[in-house]
Amino acid sequence: MAPGQQLYALPSAQRVQAAPGVPYATPVAHQSAAPVSAGRTAGAGATGAKTWITVFTSGFIGSVIGGLLVFALIFNLTNGFQPEKPVQQTIINEVFQGDRISIVGLPDDPTLPEVVAAKVLPSVVNIDVYVRASSVRGGSGGWGSDSANDSALIEYSLGSGVVLTEDGYILTNYHVVEDGDEFMVRFNRDNQKKAVLVGSDPSSDLAVLKVDAVGLIPIDIGDSDKVVVGEWVMALGSPFGLEKTVSVGIVSALFRSTTMESVNELTIYANMIQTDAAINPGNSGGALVNSRGELIGINTLIMSSTNSSAGVGFAIPINYAYYIAEQIMAGKPVEHAFLGVQMTTVDPSNAERYGTSEGAGAHVDSVVSGSPAAQVGIRPGDIIVRIGDVPIATSSEVVLEVRGHKVGDWVTVIVVRGESRLTFDVQLGSDLNR
Repeated sequence: MAPGQQLYALPSAQRVQAAPGVPYATPVAHQSAAPVSAGRTAGAGATGAKTWITVFTSGFIGSVIGGLLVFALIFNLTNGFQPEKPVQQTIINEVFQGDRISIVGLPDDPTLPEVVAAKVLPSVVNIDVYVRASSVRGGSGGWGSDSANDSALIEYSLGSGVVLTEDGYILTNYHVVEDGDEFMVRFNRDNQKKAVLVGSDPSSDLAVLKVDAVGLIPIDIGDSDKVVVGEWVMALGSPFGLEKTVSVGIVSALFRSTTMESVNELTIYANMIQTDAAINPGNSGGALVNSRGELIGINTLIMSSTNSSAGVGFAIPINYAYYIAEQIMAGKPVEHAFLGVQMTTVDPSNAERYGTSEGAGAHVDSVVSGSPAAQVGIRPGDIIVRIGDVPIATSSEVVLEVRGHKVGDWVTVIVVRGESRLTFDVQLGSDLNR
């Protein structure tokens, strides 16, 4: 990370009027966060510079930007349009010349972004968030009022969302909706519907809204476990309130993890997809799709020193996000994988206190009775140094690695106990049973 980079958190920022000639302005709240780990081996930042992440909701005011020029494509696609060529046109041949490899490829098919955008845009929505206020400067500024004291509704922030079902379930980020009292989902400039919050999971930064509708176009769900570095991707959403915006890029890296702590919650972002597709405030909750127009991630964070896209964005993998969404849509309490230990980070400054020569790891302070850790024999005083093939340097990395799994998954936990290294095969439980 370059020196001078800072964390800008944008938690449902209030919309503000920009100065003349400046189309948008955003109030920014500064907040510290754990570094994004480089790969599955989450670590304490290699450069020594402080690391920051930006969480997006747009806090901007302004009228809805006019429709995009994709409607003709959408019309054609829904009326039997088929591209003359296959969607994926790029062909790469490896020609071995001694010890060198020459890669000869055809240019990218110019129709690929057009076809993917036409397919996916009907399934990506703008979410306007409204809050109640007893008094509003310059008029109500909202689209209705229904509170007991007849307080007005004012437009507060906006974000993006993805249509999951034909009957109106919409997936977005929790930080998009967390401060809202009312929600309006906009499918296009002529079609908007009031939405209700079905449920949310603050710890994974995911939420589900529901509109009263039929015949919506749900997005195709991909498989984020099959995503590879270098793969072509498209990000879709409403950056700065500019609805139906697309940007393209590649998968820059995988297994990026971090945590962000607020007053009441620890939000855990495990195994995120990193992309250089432009992501900005307002993109939160929008779609990251592959070249087949399949949803592989929910755009959520960026790393930036300027509070805008620097080509380092992060998406929650859809396999995990959809797992959470299914529980919410079913009306169930959301459960997460659970090991059952309380921990403290071990480093060279405190290793002697814990009676170990290990310079890094997670010291087990206590074990929850009856938990998966207790059942296999993990004890207080053990130092967790590896989970699966991932070295553990901090207690946060244990949390991130466990959260990257589902309830019922088996993981291998290696601990140091005195002079011995012990290996435990643990079936992760549910945090609802702790």
